[in-house]
Amino acid sequence: MEPHVSIGSLNLLPIPKFCSQIALPPSQKSYTTTLPCLSRQYLSKPIAKISFISTRPKRKSGSKSDKSEAEEFVRVLMRNFNDKQPLVSTLNKYVRVLRTEHCFLLFEELGKSDKWLQCLEVFRWMQKQRWYIADNGVYSKLISVMGRKGQTRLAMWLFSEMRNSGCRPDTSVYNALITAHLHSRDKPKALAKSLGYFDKMKGIERCKPNVVTYNILLRAFAQAQNVDQVNTLFKDLEESIISPDIFTFNGVMDAYGKNGMIGEMESVLSRMKRNQCKPDIITFNLLIDAYGKRQEFEKMEQVFKSLLRTKEKPTLPTFNSMITNYGKARLREKAESVFQKMTNMGYSPSHVTYESMILMYGYCDHISRARDIFDSIISSPREVKPSTLNAMLDVYCMNKLPMEAEKLLESSRSIGVCPDSSTYKILYRAYTKANMKELLQELLKHMERDRIIPNKRFFLDALGAFGSSTVSEESACGSTDLSRPVTVDA
Repeated sequence: MEPHVSIGSLNLLPIPKFCSQIALPPSQKSYTTTLPCLSRQYLSKPIAKISFISTRPKRKSGSKSDKSEAEEFVRVLMRNFNDKQPLVSTLNKYVRVLRTEHCFLLFEELGKSDKWLQCLEVFRWMQKQRWYIADNGVYSKLISVMGRKGQTRLAMWLFSEMRNSGCRPDTSVYNALITAHLHSRDKPKALAKSLGYFDKMKGIERCKPNVVTYNILLRAFAQAQNVDQVNTLFKDLEESIISPDIFTFNGVMDAYGKNGMIGEMESVLSRMKRNQCKPDIITFNLLIDAYGKRQEFEKMEQVFKSLLRTKEKPTLPTFNSMITNYGKARLREKAESVFQKMTNMGYSPSHVTYESMILMYGYCDHISRARDIFDSIISSPREVKPSTLNAMLDVYCMNKLPMEAEKLLESSRSIGVCPDSSTYKILYRAYTKANMKELLQELLKHMERDRIIPNKRFFLDALGAFGSSTVSEESACGSTDLSRPVTVDA
């Protein structure tokens, strides 16, 4: 009988080939370092002698207001970046007011919009300003952005360049570097490299691993389903002076839950209780989502009831997850009751909630109800997002109605929705499965018109489901004892 589970109240690296063609505007004065993406004509400038102090913005009263003003200013800058107005010209226009904190936000925004090369332009521009002083925080941020975009070599170059500029690596820089490696495609190599950095950090006083380091590694090895390494890291953490926090447990449980490793997830839940770490809304949501995906609805409902008894409040993702997972199990009435409970509790549905309802009706073969929701969104004053269009197209495709999907795609522009790459992946997969060559040809024309060029990744994403579609839910997920109760008490 399994236990009752509960929780209580610079040596420069080689220049990347793809960067050798990129030339940024020449410098007007000396700067502190060079980037690997610059033409050789810009590498002959003298390197200025500089001193190093922290340039991170200090906390002060009214910091929230200052932050919102900085964010608004960065949004203005982002709107001004275009082909006619180069980035550097825009930066020069606002040179009197731009400072390090604005550049930090710019790195983040440019990274989100997949313009990571422009981050390097901003960095080069920063180095030429009188107020610029080399700082670990700048390099750490850039390494993180490059890592998220899969540019591991550039992340490594920045790490080496930071040391050459006179900065001494600290824990935050190593954490950024580990995260950058973990974003690479070769996961076994990345995990091994990360452990190498982890061991190296232990031997450097100013780089000792902190709880963030452990959280990064624990989540990564949980995602890789390496239970032994997760337990080793937990043991190492317990023997250190560092205490695990809520992010430690949530990260590992979420990774196990997404992999369908319910037993391992519940083991971490027990460990969380022993550490007297109280759950937060993220804990409840990830448990609800994990049990729902495995269709262990009794446990999912127990967790939801426990949530209602605590000081924590459900969020929209709580309800969205339950609606989606009930829908996949074709439990329409259960899903509808969750939606009703949500509105009775005073929550306003988001576009994700409506998309969850559309897909739920699609799973339950109620196409007309799904279309009613979609039409009500179209007729409302709210903006229609591409993801909402995709949800309705997915409903048509899963119910083998490719012609209806084609009609909706044709009319999408007239209703003010612009298809995105996910739209075409859904349709390409459906048309290929139905062997509808004419619709495929039309789809490719639509893609050409929208300047969406199908590459290898597009076809892998669009057709990748075929390999796994023959695998049943039972064999994919395994079996779990549904009789064991789970309570979550804060």
